Amino acid sequence: MPDPLADAGVFSRTNLVAWCIVPFDAAKRGPAERAAMLGRLGLRAVAYDYRDEHIPSFDDEIAALRENDIELSAWWCGGVDPHDPLGGSVGLALETLRRNQASSDLWVSMREQAFEGLSQPEKLTLAAQAVDAIASEAGKLNGRVGLYNHGGWYGEPENQMAVLDEAEADNVGLVYNFHHGHEQLDRLGVLFPLMAPNLLCVNLNGMTPGGAKIVPLGSGARDREMIELIRASGYEGPIGILDHRNELDAEDSLRENLEGLAGLVSTIPGD
Repeated sequence: MPDPLADAGVFSRTNLVAWCIVPFDAAKRGPAERAAMLGRLGLRAVAYDYRDEHIPSFDDEIAALRENDIELSAWWCGGVDPHDPLGGSVGLALETLRRNQASSDLWVSMREQAFEGLSQPEKLTLAAQAVDAIASEAGKLNGRVGLYNHGGWYGEPENQMAVLDEAEADNVGLVYNFHHGHEQLDRLGVLFPLMAPNLLCVNLNGMTPGGAKIVPLGSGARDREMIELIRASGYEGPIGILDHRNELDAEDSLRENLEGLAGLVSTIPGD
């Protein structure tokens, strides 16, 4: 049977990245089982998120991905302290990548508390200096830094684009998560085309204003609009497909979203 995502432009299966599949998997897979699952779904890239219990298996994760010819496209670095940008999750990621002679983009979200009480120029300077420090080290590993929207001041697209303008590094960009952008839906018609040239990845989610944060693709009230917006923007980078539902086996969740995406793109004219 033909794959409806085999020739779907930016939404083609070969351009998709599995996201939020490690701590949210009800099946609690280990590295080898996770890589095998991605292979069964025809997904060839993953963005890696984790919790503290997964730290001991970092090396096994990279080894399993390599064995299954799956790209480690990004590594999530949450809760970064802009006053100590190379510590915490960033330092852990860089150390692991160096040890394994691996390369990956770093998706960076920052502690909102660090920006409290600062003026807008002070916030931009602090964030940009932190981004530049991380980008310098990521660049040594052929990686980039993606400003990851996760709410708060740092997660607003206008602020993130301003941080990019302030930063000096050229290996930086944006990672836009629709599931963290519910309150931005009515502004995205203007914002998304502005973000598009700097986007490193766009992570999809079913979108219904006022509805649940995470719902399957194709079940949201504004999913078609979201797909049309991405296509119209000319964005050609990777597209993230989520699990992010603790109650589900990640394979079932990813398959449901893949089927939802296929249904959406089949009803919207391509480029």
